[in-house]
Amino acid sequence: MRQCFSRFAAVSVLLGILYVPFLFAQPLQKVRPEVVGFSANRLARLDTLFDTYTAAGKLPGGVLTVTRNGRIAYQRAFGFRNIESGIAMSTNSLFRIASQSKAIVSVGAMILQEEGKLLISEPVSKYLPEFANTTVAVSDENGGYEVVAAKRQITIRDLLTHTSGVGYGGGISADRWKAAEITGWYFADRNEPIRETVRRMAALPFESQPGEKFVYGYSTDILGALVEVVSGMSLDEFLRDRIFRPLDMRDTHFYPPASKADRLATVYSATDTGLVPAPDPGGMVGQGEYINGPRISFSAGSGLVSTATDYTRFLQMVLNGGILYDTRILSRKTIQHMLSNHTGELFLSPGQVFGLGFYINTDTGLRMQPGSDGQFGWGGGYHSTYWADPAEDLVVTYFTQILPASGLDDHAKIRVLVYQAIED
Repeated sequence: MRQCFSRFAAVSVLLGILYVPFLFAQPLQKVRPEVVGFSANRLARLDTLFDTYTAAGKLPGGVLTVTRNGRIAYQRAFGFRNIESGIAMSTNSLFRIASQSKAIVSVGAMILQEEGKLLISEPVSKYLPEFANTTVAVSDENGGYEVVAAKRQITIRDLLTHTSGVGYGGGISADRWKAAEITGWYFADRNEPIRETVRRMAALPFESQPGEKFVYGYSTDILGALVEVVSGMSLDEFLRDRIFRPLDMRDTHFYPPASKADRLATVYSATDTGLVPAPDPGGMVGQGEYINGPRISFSAGSGLVSTATDYTRFLQMVLNGGILYDTRILSRKTIQHMLSNHTGELFLSPGQVFGLGFYINTDTGLRMQPGSDGQFGWGGGYHSTYWADPAEDLVVTYFTQILPASGLDDHAKIRVLVYQAIED
């Protein structure tokens, strides 16, 4: 037996050590809910919610995964991956996670800081020189706007906290962003590397002075280009080598391989007459070009495709203080820094602040939803969401594909039904 293993190890070395994490990675263990302090009967109320909403045509399908104490207490795939074809949703279905990409790339930037390759206090221009002299659009007295110099340079921390002043191509200078063809968060149809798109962004007027306002936009995409420059790798290679392979996130990609194309869930749009398939490709409000597009632009802010299980592994690593089983991605102190208040009053959401890649609850009472102070999370444009609760050692990952998703209350109800099932 020992001789067989030695031969196997030798072959593995010849094939390349990049396969090792897949060979030895541990799956998240599934346990009876009672083992981790949940009531199985109360968790079953989630089943009723999903069955009711799919029967009523409010939800096409999705996957919910709930872990506690690092073990899966509840995982359910419900509804359909494609309604018209009658293809059922499965736990290995792929979802466009849009802005949930931001947390992953934020962790990537912190990996580089831990290696001494950057400091988040540094100006972005140290690595992306075109950001040395940025500008801001300000309203003038004639109802138009003028372009003024930024008061200071944008820092890497500004990118992580969305206080760089860079939006999504809107604001009063939207005309210039539209002329440059840089608007909205969707990048999969772009036939240029993200580094070139970001280079062109730097010449456009931003929405706010650095550090003066929380402006949600291209900050993380700029961060992704910076990660490429600092690491000397393309963003997809860096994330694959430093996060996805070590954590066994084998189904997380910017552009899934053809062998996985049939696992990508269909995007639906909520209309007055029910759910209809979104246009194909349809750009930002459609199916997108994640399978058959140029496959060139790696959008750090919105470009990843993943599974509920993969993303749960990532969140469990963060909740554990930077480690999953025996694989450490970040130090405990770096995670603590990421989950600290970096925005003060700039993040205009009652009872919350923003850290380095996540919102953080500071006063759960103001949220009008159950949870805990210190809870962190975010969501994605296709109606996915997630949160992790350190006080309860809890991770919740909810993936579905609806855009637009007006009139839905599933996020709030899932939160209530998860917390009401805790009985320890």
